[in-house]
Amino acid sequence: MSGITNFTSCRRFENGASALRKDLPGAGLINKKFLTTKPCQKVSLVHSKRMFKGSSIRMTMVDERISSRKVVVPSEILAYELVQGAKVRWSYIMEGSLPEPPTAVLLHGILGSRKNWGSFARRLAQEFPKWQFLLVDLRCHGDSASLKKRGAHTVASAALDVLKLLGQLRLTPRVVVGHSFGGKVALSMVEQVAKPLARPVRVWVLDATPGEVRAGADGDDHPAELISFLSKLPKEVSSKRDIAEALIQEGFSRDVAQWVVTNLRQTNPAGSSPSPLSWVFDLKGIAEMYQSYEETNLWKIVEDVPRGVHVNFLKAERSLHRWALEDIRRIHVAEEQAVEEGGGVEMHVLEDAGHWVHADNPDGLFKILSFSFQGF
Repeated sequence: MSGITNFTSCRRFENGASALRKDLPGAGLINKKFLTTKPCQKVSLVHSKRMFKGSSIRMTMVDERISSRKVVVPSEILAYELVQGAKVRWSYIMEGSLPEPPTAVLLHGILGSRKNWGSFARRLAQEFPKWQFLLVDLRCHGDSASLKKRGAHTVASAALDVLKLLGQLRLTPRVVVGHSFGGKVALSMVEQVAKPLARPVRVWVLDATPGEVRAGADGDDHPAELISFLSKLPKEVSSKRDIAEALIQEGFSRDVAQWVVTNLRQTNPAGSSPSPLSWVFDLKGIAEMYQSYEETNLWKIVEDVPRGVHVNFLKAERSLHRWALEDIRRIHVAEEQAVEEGGGVEMHVLEDAGHWVHADNPDGLFKILSFSFQGF
């Protein structure tokens, strides 16, 4: 996607980033060395309890004996991690002197963070050691919440953030994977980048449609209701358990409640006594983002896919959202049309999975995504 460097806003930022990079203090770069983690640790992923009888949740973790490198470099755009396979030698500092490895971008959904993809990314890096995987915290989420952003918090602005980060890192991803809200962000990235793209890129939209967002059945966990409930809570709380119980009492599933409270951090972790807990995300900004998610219509980019772009939709068998027959019909029509115009659109269904596909059925998701990383 070297077309990114032709995108005017990104090019201006890259020029500024070159100067910024020279001025970065050594301490900020960990003495200009990469931070290398110890062998992969187990990470709990968010998963939904929306299971039919007889189904089970399979959590496949990376073999702890296999090590992958996690590179952490300062950025004023978005907080991120770069998980690299064992055969990757590229680095941010040495950019230009080493060939760029194939790169995939992994994007989380509303109220999530880059950590949602951590275990899955390390598994991909283990299986495809020539690849590297860029995990970001989207604006208003995770560690990016402290990076103040101007303008409206929308799908488009979130996509532009990722494009700017790629411009700063001089990376041209071959694969972009977005879950839920992140799926629309991935489509918006394609819409905003200069066309035609210089080389093929595969975009995966996981359990999200390009247009109208339709809530699931009664009793499902609705993100809009969750955001509304969280907005009524105090900015500082004393106990994760109390908040989790309050969410359950309100009707949210225990798994969602336990996932949400992972966004609580100690206000003063250096204090001698336990300090109050506060949310790491910007909930007001997230509410704007979710409204944009519901309103943003990206059918045009799907029904007129740029040459060299292949868009893959994945529907969870027990999706949190309702996929209308019209949505599926339009995607299949786009499949036929894209073949004739040099692009690609494809529809997949992930069995035995709810909305949180990378946690509910990681084995099935891994199998479906794998062909995007083969041949390198």
